Amino acid sequence: MPHRPGQSFRFTHAITRLPSDSVANGLRATDTGDPSGTRFREEHALYVKALQEAGLTVDVLPSLEDYPDSCFVEDPAFCLPEGAIQLRPGAASRAGEGAQIRPALAARFDDVVKLPEGGHVDGGDVLMLDDVILIGLSARTDRRGADDFSNILSNWGYSAEICETPEGVLHFKTACSTLGDGVILATGVMAESGFFGNRELVVVPEGEEYAANVIRVNDVVLVPEGYPKTRAAIEAAGFKSVVLPTHEARKVDGGLSCLSLRFALSNG
Repeated sequence: MPHRPGQSFRFTHAITRLPSDSVANGLRATDTGDPSGTRFREEHALYVKALQEAGLTVDVLPSLEDYPDSCFVEDPAFCLPEGAIQLRPGAASRAGEGAQIRPALAARFDDVVKLPEGGHVDGGDVLMLDDVILIGLSARTDRRGADDFSNILSNWGYSAEICETPEGVLHFKTACSTLGDGVILATGVMAESGFFGNRELVVVPEGEEYAANVIRVNDVVLVPEGYPKTRAAIEAAGFKSVVLPTHEARKVDGGLSCLSLRFALSNG
């Protein structure tokens, strides 16, 4: 696909959803205690404010008590200027989230398409760069879903590459992020994967692997609180950072990218 400078970080809008009290029952690989819905909503308010201060119009959707992980809106959808794609998360408890977020997508996009039946894709496995979209196969994203998703992207003029997410990594973006301008932030394992070609890599310091999940939003990089070495590495690479608390999200395997759908619209 043609190189689209800024496609991966120049945004005008975002969609988020308030964390529910039922987030205490959210999925997690390791139990480090239940997140508090109240504290999570306080952290979420700071997150929304940061997106707004970065220049975005933010739609904040109401919480869904029937779906404990539904505040992680990145997983059931993917947005591009041309339209939105309703995905199908791989965890059974999240199967209905795509239908729940579809009205919010339809309010912003004329074209909303649905991933064909059969396969599964979590948006956390999709890394958008300025010249390619990487899709990581994982416990939540299977080959059939990745192939179907890739076909939709191709129809819209985008190139996709399917990658094998390293073992032990929940989502592809758990271990890497784009900082924009051809620079990738990645854990040591992901940096050695070969997925990123000759792009410049900023390697997350050992012990701070959680901080590999950041988001570049226009002129700033949002970074999780508590990872000073990673923040220093990002700033040393020439990027301005804003630190945000993600303590409650982390208890249910969530990070900064999971909490919003970010996209660019020409109007509205």
